[in-house]
Amino acid sequence: MSWQTYVDDHLMCDMDGNRLTSSAIIGQDGTVWAQSENFPQFKPEEIEAIMEDFNEPGKLAPTGLYLGGTKYMVIQGEPGAVIRGKKGPGGITIKKTNQALLIGIYDEPMTPGQCNMVVERLGDYLIEQDGQQITASMEAVQNLTNNERRIEQNQTTTIQEPGISPTDRKEPVVSRR
Repeated sequence: MSWQTYVDDHLMCDMDGNRLTSSAIIGQDGTVWAQSENFPQFKPEEIEAIMEDFNEPGKLAPTGLYLGGTKYMVIQGEPGAVIRGKKGPGGITIKKTNQALLIGIYDEPMTPGQCNMVVERLGDYLIEQDGQQITASMEAVQNLTNNERRIEQNQTTTIQEPGISPTDRKEPVVSRR
């Protein structure tokens, strides 16, 4: 599934008759992976500040969260995992995954809880999928390592002729005349 499909079908989905105003999936380095049509143009330093708050929770609280030049008052989130912001009747939810930021911006009649549910559910799903891929990759590496050990063991095993033990084997006598 493409990142744009995650935005179009999952972040911009209908939730009890309401939708996010805009949404995006952005790499932690600030590169846009996918976004809704009207997602605000943001500055790299805004994403840097968001990442700093994930690394040092509470850093944005005194100054506010900025995205696309809009200031949001930071409200209770989940340290290192979710940042939530409020501006008038709307707000923002940002969920950090292993590689990206999922951002949902809402306005009334959507509620903060609906926005949180849409953004955080998809984020949790992507984290779980990434974890499963890592586990599968680790299992593949382990299987490869085990196969390499078997090959190595087979290469060091002495091949014996049937019915002759190594002690019965005599070296050919070479006579010199």
